[in-house]
Amino acid sequence: MFEDFLETTVILCFSPVGSTLRVRARKFPAVVNCTAIDWFHEWPEDALVSVSARFLEETEGIESGVKTSISLFMSYVHKTVNEMSKVYLSTERRYNYTTPKTFLEQIKLYQNLLAKKRRELIAKIERLENGLMKLQSTASQVDDLKAKLAVQELELQHKNEDADKLIQVVGIETEKVSREKAIADEEELKVQVINTNVAEKQRACETDLAKAEPALMAAQEALDTLNKNNLTELKSFGSPPEAVVNVTAAVLILTAPGGKIPKDRSWKAAKVMMGKVDSFLDSLKKYDKEHIPEPCLKAFKPFQNDPTFDPEFILSKSTAAAGLCSWCLNIVRFYEVYCDVAPKRQALEEANNELAEAQAKLTMIKNKIADLNANLANLTAEFEKATAEKIKCQQEADATNRVISLANRLVGGLASENVRWAESVENFREQEKTLCGDVLLITAFVSYVGYFTKKYRTELLDKYWAPYLNALKVPIPITPGLDPMSLLTDDADIATWNNQGLPSDRMSSENATILCNTERWPLIVDAQLQGIKWIKNKHGTDLKAIRLGQRNYLDIIEQAVSDGDTLLIENIGETVEPVLDPLLGRNTIKKGRFIKIGDKEVEYHPNFRLILHTKYFNPHYKPEMQAQCTLINFLVTRDGLEDQLLAAVVAKERPDLEELKATLTKQQNEFKIILKELEDSLLARLSAASGNFLGDTALVENLETTKRTAMEIEQKVKEAKITEVQINEARENYRPAAERASLLYFILNDLNKINPIYQFSLKAFNVVFENAIQRTLPADDVKHRVINLTDEITYSVYMYTARGLFERDKLIFLAQVAFQVLLVKKEVNPVELDFLLRFPFKAGIASPVEFLLSQGWGGIKVLSEMDEFKNLDSDIEGSAKRWKKFVESETPEKEVFPKEWKNKTALQKLCMMRCMRPDRMTYAVKNFVEEKMGSKFVEGRSVEFSKSYEESSQSTPIFFILSPGVDPLKDVEALGQKLGFTIDNGKIHNVSLGQGQEVVAENALDVAAVQGHWVILQNIHLVAKWLGTLDKKVERYSTGSHGDYRVFMSAEPAPSADSHIIPQGLLENAIKITNEPPTGMYANLHKALDLFTQDTLEMCTKEIEFKCILFALCYFHAVVAERRKFGAQGWNRSYPFNNGDLTISINVLYNYLEANAKVPWDDLRYLFGEIMYGGHITDDWDRRLCRTYLGEYIRMEMLEGEMFLAPGFLIPPNSDYKGYHEYIDENLPPESPYLYGLHPNAEIGFLTITSEKLFRTVLEMQPKESDAGGGTGVSREEKVKSVLDEIMDRLPEPFNMVEIMAKAAEKTPYVVVAFQECERMNILTSEIRRSLKELNLGLKGELTITTDMEELSNALYYDNVPDSWTNRAYPSLFGLAAWYADLLLRIRELEAWTTDFALPTTVWLAGFFNPQSFLTAIMQSMARKNEWPLDRMCLSVEVTKKNREDMTAPPREGSYVHGLFMEGARWDVQTGVISDARLKELTPTMPVIFIKAIPVDRMDTKNMYECPVYKTRMRGPTYVWTFNLKTKEKPAKWILAGVALLLQV
Repeated sequence: MFEDFLETTVILCFSPVGSTLRVRARKFPAVVNCTAIDWFHEWPEDALVSVSARFLEETEGIESGVKTSISLFMSYVHKTVNEMSKVYLSTERRYNYTTPKTFLEQIKLYQNLLAKKRRELIAKIERLENGLMKLQSTASQVDDLKAKLAVQELELQHKNEDADKLIQVVGIETEKVSREKAIADEEELKVQVINTNVAEKQRACETDLAKAEPALMAAQEALDTLNKNNLTELKSFGSPPEAVVNVTAAVLILTAPGGKIPKDRSWKAAKVMMGKVDSFLDSLKKYDKEHIPEPCLKAFKPFQNDPTFDPEFILSKSTAAAGLCSWCLNIVRFYEVYCDVAPKRQALEEANNELAEAQAKLTMIKNKIADLNANLANLTAEFEKATAEKIKCQQEADATNRVISLANRLVGGLASENVRWAESVENFREQEKTLCGDVLLITAFVSYVGYFTKKYRTELLDKYWAPYLNALKVPIPITPGLDPMSLLTDDADIATWNNQGLPSDRMSSENATILCNTERWPLIVDAQLQGIKWIKNKHGTDLKAIRLGQRNYLDIIEQAVSDGDTLLIENIGETVEPVLDPLLGRNTIKKGRFIKIGDKEVEYHPNFRLILHTKYFNPHYKPEMQAQCTLINFLVTRDGLEDQLLAAVVAKERPDLEELKATLTKQQNEFKIILKELEDSLLARLSAASGNFLGDTALVENLETTKRTAMEIEQKVKEAKITEVQINEARENYRPAAERASLLYFILNDLNKINPIYQFSLKAFNVVFENAIQRTLPADDVKHRVINLTDEITYSVYMYTARGLFERDKLIFLAQVAFQVLLVKKEVNPVELDFLLRFPFKAGIASPVEFLLSQGWGGIKVLSEMDEFKNLDSDIEGSAKRWKKFVESETPEKEVFPKEWKNKTALQKLCMMRCMRPDRMTYAVKNFVEEKMGSKFVEGRSVEFSKSYEESSQSTPIFFILSPGVDPLKDVEALGQKLGFTIDNGKIHNVSLGQGQEVVAENALDVAAVQGHWVILQNIHLVAKWLGTLDKKVERYSTGSHGDYRVFMSAEPAPSADSHIIPQGLLENAIKITNEPPTGMYANLHKALDLFTQDTLEMCTKEIEFKCILFALCYFHAVVAERRKFGAQGWNRSYPFNNGDLTISINVLYNYLEANAKVPWDDLRYLFGEIMYGGHITDDWDRRLCRTYLGEYIRMEMLEGEMFLAPGFLIPPNSDYKGYHEYIDENLPPESPYLYGLHPNAEIGFLTITSEKLFRTVLEMQPKESDAGGGTGVSREEKVKSVLDEIMDRLPEPFNMVEIMAKAAEKTPYVVVAFQECERMNILTSEIRRSLKELNLGLKGELTITTDMEELSNALYYDNVPDSWTNRAYPSLFGLAAWYADLLLRIRELEAWTTDFALPTTVWLAGFFNPQSFLTAIMQSMARKNEWPLDRMCLSVEVTKKNREDMTAPPREGSYVHGLFMEGARWDVQTGVISDARLKELTPTMPVIFIKAIPVDRMDTKNMYECPVYKTRMRGPTYVWTFNLKTKEKPAKWILAGVALLLQV
């Protein structure tokens, strides 16, 4: 096992960027000691060339000479991007790295892109040539078609003639038929009339006959009753009854032949008649019933009327007789009816005859017509056949004609395409020649420029790459003036992207092009979330979006990788989890089919695509990350934002215009897309058409429709362009408002340079912007409306921002806004502004007038060199009286400048004021802002909390930026009470964060988001590790939560930018509110009293003492809190005194007064000064100050009411609570340093420092453009280089310690001090020399710019002393120029001292790194000389009346020292004591001081002020010694005034 281990080789890879490697190497020395370090340096140029040449060998279609040039160009691109990255870093503070992997990726992309573009190009050429060929074949086919058409037309003529002849014959026959048919119709009508008549008559006859039928039937039936038997029986009657005889008589009458009635009708005759029964019956049956003679009827009439002549009656006599009776009656009855019918029947018969005749005639006519029709049908058939042949022929001719017409239309219609396609083929052929060069340039573009801003991209392309390509020995064929985007995308693509929400500026289009074409994973830097919005719209539902750390995110990644989805990882930090490294590097395994994610092997789908996104504004990604990804800078540009805001303002102001513009833009974009699609479909159809495609009418018509649509669209595009110009003109009116808003956003974005807690998102800014538009006052015309808009937008943004800024930063913000607005308007001179901010002054020039300091005079001299300020210096000297009055006035910023200088611009007056009264500059800048922007900007109105709450929402939390001694949550609770949200009813969750409270806070957020509660998270800065989780939680609940859900957070700002930990996400969308303690004695004193009530005043039995001391303590509290503003002269260190200190002190006071009969003054002072307030204090001098205040304010005399708390402010008499407040209102003197026991000069010092900070911050916030450093015309690099060269030129050689030591015969304490000082100076100068040499090489491009070099460069540019120098130097507050001049003086002093080691006549105490060592040396040398014990000695300080120049020789013992300054008072040379300082004389110089050592017991302490000595005005840690100085006044006065000696001012 061990042997195997010996065989194992461990390779550790570290990135040298940043401090990680350095820190790890220090923590684990074995990393360095036990390894063979192989430092991989940047590849040299020849390595880049040879590697690219090696890879390009395999690339086909490029000449070998050109391949060499391509290799050279690739290496040049890599090199120039490295150089540009350095410039980018120094000017924009953005890190862009290139690595060998980036270079290899460039080669790979070039090969892939070249092959792809070549394929595309060939396909395009083939398609176009196919289209052209089809068009040419169309033209040649037209002639053949014309010949065919001529034959068809001749044939058609014959057919027409045949058809015409036939048509004549058919016409004649048809006429005949028509004539006959008319006759037939007439006859038919007649037949119809006859037919009707016959039918009528027949019907009448049949009706009447129907009536006779019963009689006939009855007669028949009667006969049926007769038979041989009953007739025989009848015949046998001898003499029958009369009735029977009558019956036979009637039968005789009726049967009388011919109507001759027999005379004999007797029974005898009857019998004869019935002789033969059968024949008798037969005759009856055959009786002609229709023809009964008239005589017979007449003769029968009597029987008819005879009642006995009734069958019924006769039946009784004889059955046969009854039957005969019935027959007679019925036969006569029948006949009577029949006689009525007879005429009718006759008429019917006649009618029938007539009908028969008519019908015969009609039949004859119809037969004739049928014959004619048959003949006509034959003719018609012949005609139809001829016509069909003629139509067929016509159709064929028409088809040929149509094809010719279509062909002509096609050739004519596509004539422009014919030309254009031919040109395109030519162009594509040309492009084929230049393809290798074109693809080379776009590969460089895609691979390297993504993270640069527009300016740097243009510079790389135009100033570096294009000239280099033109200068190559073997030129690479390339399209002149190639736009890299043109090969990768077209108008249609860009139009589609714009419709999907991509901003329409050029930079965004370039970014989208890079994103769509890069082969590495794109990593988009998109703080304003514009890129991500477009990506989400572009991919729609196909996109899988996740955030690292969300639940099951690795499962989603694995799924996407194996399914070939597009995966978006949002909001990544500056590093990603190591588990994703194989995915970022696309380190596939098993022949590229799998990839490892964690411990799983996931199938790798070739279509998988990863997009990374960060919200960080300026992330620093390490080279290894940048090598795996293509960084794309999607940050909004000022121009891009201006266009977006212009759209927003016009959408609000002129929705009609914006809607029209949006519709037009969308329409234009769609037109571009459609035109592209139409052209493609045109070519595709032509290409797909086979053989004789002209016969395919649908195809040709489609082509024509396509062409027509294209022409219509082109026409619409032209019209739309005209409309667009008009719309744009109208929109341009609103541009000033958008321009101002865009400017303000970028100023807002820069505020995090002042304090990283000042973060603002574009989303939040847009809300403010839109609200401002709604609030703007209306105006009569557009011009005034735009002025109102611009003003309201500026003010709204100021109010929104100011509530979240500390008081000290508000003026910085305002000044920056004012200066930038005026610069944009070109109303200020950049050179003058640069002077105001930098304040370059000529050092070492003494002021000829006593009212100006030498520094101020140095500034006047620089100003006087400008044309606008010519002769200013001589004018001040010549009219000193006037200028003195102006300069020494209390508020010079309100006074009128002398003479013609009063006519200068506001900025020019500021420049002069900066030289004369730096302490009044904050007021002057405030006045400047008021003059330029309006008084409302400087009124300092605060926004009510309820108003801020109205602006909040589920997605907009409220963030309180805490200040010591202020509790903002009272406001939240008070508002909650009004709105029904309290802790008691469970609707407010108040979590004070600290150890273990994170879970409580998370649960509170979960509940509140669902139920609509408020969550207060206090002091979130205490849980640094949990803030990332909080950020994600707050973001998750920002959408889809209950409408009442709100989050309130509070945190203290970090003391420095490096220690800032609050995530950007929590800050940028939140409404930030600062709550600062009140400023000024008036506000602080009232606030201190407000902590108590009338009840408090009455609670103690010793009411007078209690009230008196309570008021004094309130004053003391206000003093110690407000004294902070005076900086180091106020307190050496800043202490968080708070209201709790005062309230506890009052409780202690109450307890002690109640417990003691007398007031225990000493005890009280000790408790307050050493414990309650003193508990905060860490510096002994501050503790002394606190004790002194209490000694002055809390003493027995106060009870007599004769004690002044401040000049002019007596301790108030006994009163009630309200009375004390009124006493303050009426009696407190106006705000001044006197109220704190300080001299008015203290305010000048603190105001000067404040204004210095103001200008320095504004200077650092100026846009960093390397080509114009603040308008001076000198680039940033040039300025740094000139400062660097100047320092290097004047830097002396280090001290030769060997030589120096050799000179010293005796190593006295003074000599040891000199050695130590020289050594320290060598360490400092060698660091200066080393760092400057390194930076010089970096600026030349011979070394990579490191973080240290960059910081050094920044320091040189801003005239700051670099940190690496100050760490090895002595404390100093000088700027770089003054610091370096001071350094050279120190070196000169040391050189003079070390020549012979004789103690100088007077020693410049400030010139030492360690002044204590020299003061100790004085004691050591005197202790040795006098043999005194060192621990029983001290320094005696005697201030002489002489200056340095007056001294001729050093003292015999001790030393003279010079170069000290007094702050807070002055030394009165005449009386030899400390006295009040003169106004505006901040740090008067001390005369030479004689210092010697004496035994402690000889020290004189009477009338002495123990004065601390500090190295700089910073005091505190720069303490050197304590000098006892004589005073006639009480030392307490000087303690309260903060009097100290300084070695450097």
